[in-house]
Amino acid sequence: MKKVTKAVFPVAGMGTRFLPATKASPKEMLPIVDKPLIQYAVEEAVAAGITDMIFITGRTKRSIEDHFDKAYELETELEARGKKEMLALVQRTVPKGVNCIYIRQSEALGLGHAVLCAAPVIGDEAFAVILADDLLDNPDSASIMEQMVGVYNYNRCSVLGTMNVPREETRQYGIVSTEAQQGDVQRVTGIIEKPKPEDAPTTQAVVGRYILTPRIFDHIRALQPGAGGEYQLTDAIAALLKDEAVLSYQFKGVRYDCGSKLGYLKATIELGLRHPEIGEEFAAYLAERS
Repeated sequence: MKKVTKAVFPVAGMGTRFLPATKASPKEMLPIVDKPLIQYAVEEAVAAGITDMIFITGRTKRSIEDHFDKAYELETELEARGKKEMLALVQRTVPKGVNCIYIRQSEALGLGHAVLCAAPVIGDEAFAVILADDLLDNPDSASIMEQMVGVYNYNRCSVLGTMNVPREETRQYGIVSTEAQQGDVQRVTGIIEKPKPEDAPTTQAVVGRYILTPRIFDHIRALQPGAGGEYQLTDAIAALLKDEAVLSYQFKGVRYDCGSKLGYLKATIELGLRHPEIGEEFAAYLAERS
C-alpha cells in the first residue's frame, strides 16, 4: 500500500466564536505569536512526510491561498534590503516539494461533506485530515501526525487521534468506544457524536486528526443529512467500522483548542514562552504580573 502523502484541511468554516476578528479574515489565519494556525497545521503534515496539502475553502478564505503563494514583491523587497533571514523565513512558508491544492466547498454542509470534496484529488489512497482549530504540540519528539502515520504504516487501516477528556466535557467531542486492551493503540468498536456525560461509552475523544482509507468516501456518499443539512464525518466513520478495522491512537503531546478563546490564549502563552526571539522577555513579563 502507498504511503500517506496527502492531507485535507477543511477551512471553509465561518469562525463565529472569534467575531468580529473573523468577519473578513479566516479563523485559520489567526496568529499564534508570528505564525497563523493553518501554518502550524501544514508544518505538522510536512513533518509526517506529507507533500500534497488539499485545502477545502469557502468565501472569505482567499488570504489562506495568498499566505501559501509566492510573494514576489515582498521577496524582492527583502532581498534588495539584504534582509536574508526574513527572506528565508518567508520562503520556508511552503517547503520545496510541497504542493498546495485548493477546492471550493460551495455549501457549508459539514465536515463529512468537506472531506468528500477532496475525493477527486485523493483517488484510492489513504489520506490525513487535519483540523487547524486543534493545535497539537509535541516539541520534544515527533509531531502528532508523524506519530499517527507510524501507526498507519504498521497497521494499514484508518487511525483516529484521540485523548482522554473529563467526563463532563464529552458533549463537546466525538467519543469512541474500544476493545478492552492496553496501550495507546486500540481497535475502535463504536463512535458517537457529542454524547451526554451519562451516555458516553468512554472518555476517549477524537481531536481533529484522522488518517482514513479511501473507503470512507463511499460511506459519506451514503449518509443522510443530519441537523442543518450537514453530513457528519463521525457518522461515516461509524459505518466504516462495519467494513474494516479503525484504530484509536492516544497521541503523545498537548492539544490546544484554538477554536475557543481560552484555548487560543493558552496556546499563545505556551508557544510565546518558547519563542526564540521573545521567550525570555515574555517569561519575565509574566513573572512580574504574577
